Amino acid sequence: MALDGIIFDLDGTLWDSRKAVAESWTKVVQDRHDQARKVTADDLTGLMGLQLPEIGDRLFPDLDEDERKNLMDECCVYENDYVAEKGGVLYPQLEEVLEQLSQTYPLYIVSNCQDGYIEAFFEAHGLGKYFRDYENPGRTGLPKSGNIRLVVGRNNLKNAVYVGDTKGDEDAARLAGVPFIWAAYGFGQPEDPDYRIDSLSELPELVERL
Repeated sequence: MALDGIIFDLDGTLWDSRKAVAESWTKVVQDRHDQARKVTADDLTGLMGLQLPEIGDRLFPDLDEDERKNLMDECCVYENDYVAEKGGVLYPQLEEVLEQLSQTYPLYIVSNCQDGYIEAFFEAHGLGKYFRDYENPGRTGLPKSGNIRLVVGRNNLKNAVYVGDTKGDEDAARLAGVPFIWAAYGFGQPEDPDYRIDSLSELPELVERL
């Protein structure tokens, strides 16, 4: 059966937003919690792909659960506006690859992010026109596997693939029943991906063979 959809992770797969996210979170943390505390891009590197409550647990273990949740909520609200304005670092040839792929395949995004973050990516870089649908736990409350299944179901996909960079992405794709393409230029190290790309420019040729 011919491939009928490509679902992408966002962070570590399409772009690197760590600098902008770290700057925005530092502003909120210093205003609301600790004037001396700084969140850095390196702090975020090992947290990419996790859901926000787990990120909060790891970054702010000194806060009680309610304080941590409130701080993370404030960080995410400010982050969306900040990232929409500042943007992130797009991986090489991203728009060219999206334009090429979208002529043949419907494209989608499923990311472990808050509601509004994918829209911020679209606003910052004008890339929303290439994607048919997208989903995140901030909107649905579902884990990544559930959101992949949701996108697959409501778009009637029969033979989709998921492109991501972490073991969490690999696990989610497995649970959702779709093959996993590892973006090896990202942040993670899966165990046994179905396919591998070392740059986005390799993706069109790979999916043509599937």
